Amino acid sequence: MNESRRKFLRTSACGLTGAAMIGSLDRLNLVHAMVQQQSQVATDYKALVCIFLFGGSDCNNMVIPYDDYNITGGYGAVRGVSQLAVPQSALANTKITPSNAGGVAYALHPNLSPEANNIGTAKGFLDVWNAGKLAVLCNVGPLIQPITRAQYAAGTGHPYQLFSHSDQVAQQQTAVSKTTGQTGWGGRISDLTGGLNGGVVLPMNISVAGTSLFATGVTSRQLAIGTGTLASVLSLGWSGPASANPFTAGSSYRQLLGFDRDSFLIKTASDTTNQALTADAVLNQPDPPIPTPPNTTVFPTTSLGNQLKQVAKLIKIKDTLGMKRQIFFCSLGGFDTHTNETGTNPTSPNGGAANSGTQGGLMTQLSQAMRAFHDEMEAQGRSNDVTQFTLSDFGRTLQPSGTGAGSVGSDHAWGSHSFIMGGAVLGGRFYGQLRPDNTGLPYGYPTLALGGPDDTDNRGRWIPTTSVDQYAATLANWYGLDPADVPAVFPNLTKFSPQNLGFLG
Repeated sequence: MNESRRKFLRTSACGLTGAAMIGSLDRLNLVHAMVQQQSQVATDYKALVCIFLFGGSDCNNMVIPYDDYNITGGYGAVRGVSQLAVPQSALANTKITPSNAGGVAYALHPNLSPEANNIGTAKGFLDVWNAGKLAVLCNVGPLIQPITRAQYAAGTGHPYQLFSHSDQVAQQQTAVSKTTGQTGWGGRISDLTGGLNGGVVLPMNISVAGTSLFATGVTSRQLAIGTGTLASVLSLGWSGPASANPFTAGSSYRQLLGFDRDSFLIKTASDTTNQALTADAVLNQPDPPIPTPPNTTVFPTTSLGNQLKQVAKLIKIKDTLGMKRQIFFCSLGGFDTHTNETGTNPTSPNGGAANSGTQGGLMTQLSQAMRAFHDEMEAQGRSNDVTQFTLSDFGRTLQPSGTGAGSVGSDHAWGSHSFIMGGAVLGGRFYGQLRPDNTGLPYGYPTLALGGPDDTDNRGRWIPTTSVDQYAATLANWYGLDPADVPAVFPNLTKFSPQNLGFLG
């Protein structure tokens, strides 16, 4: 490089500033860029959208036995007196019969499809379930190995700091259950699939809910954004001479980016800067209109609704940004319902003691936001390419904590249920596994009985029959993770079978 070029870079190029540019240069360090260019760029598009339910959502009130509601010692018997149970009469309109359940009916919490009981209310899950685009993964959680009730009682296979919020959140997001994980499984997927995007300025992992452990990789980095206009995502500025302004076509700065391209490192740096300028121009246009015609579903103006709307906007401009693979992280909090979980009106879409309680209100937010996003992806023609899925700290005890609608709650437990939604989902059915001793239901729904075969003790804390590793690996396989790279992302997966749960086609 000649002296005049060095001087120009020192006095002018450093004038291109902006927090996002600085961050992207750190994320797209040259060594990583060299590695990424060795991979084959994808010709299709796929995205994963993680929705984390912070606090530990009560799975027992999310997916409820309908035909077996009043079985001896079961759901109604344990939760009915305390009024923690959702009354069976409130479940008739959200009844579902999984195609693999032998005709046995279950029911979604009323507010997972609030329109079923409240005409004119924005829709939730039921239509998507009936269309075969929503699946339930039963009794999933962090595991070191498959274990039975007897093995648990003997002290075998306990995950690190079981029942602790912070530790179980970490294990859900890292798929590391023996100790404290330092990277998330979303981040590790990004480490090994980043080349599918080729040379792009935005990271593969984007969080709309603050910096997350889930999206933290070893070599890749995440971008944390808010829910405002897209112009705030990448804000570049210029403080050098006007003749060198990089935002002006033909400026000396722009010309400089075309020099010395036979040097790989200089070419990589120039390409990164060009990509940043292109992305800045795209993101600083007016936000793309959402919803996309002919879709008329309006995103709810809730925390999760705003997050998923932001994700939808980024997906809508993905071609201009050059993105082929993206992983998004969103969240909804408030699920730590030791008290005030239910209310006196379980079919009300609103939360609060006089309505459907804390969890009821959160179920409305979750279902309406996920449904709005699903409808938007269909309108964009991307339903088959984008999969939403839920995670949570843990489930909650079948045994109530306290008594009385508007005050009763539940305590920390273990295994829980997850929702997977999208055009590629083989839905309308439950997924899961038998217990390690080959007993139980083949789709993993636990026996709701205190001290029963799925309980750790006598409070209704379900021992998971499916691991987070299996859940995450199934999503990663669909996303495009090379089978040869699976052990690096999920080192404990070999303890479990099957390694692909089959809920994505």
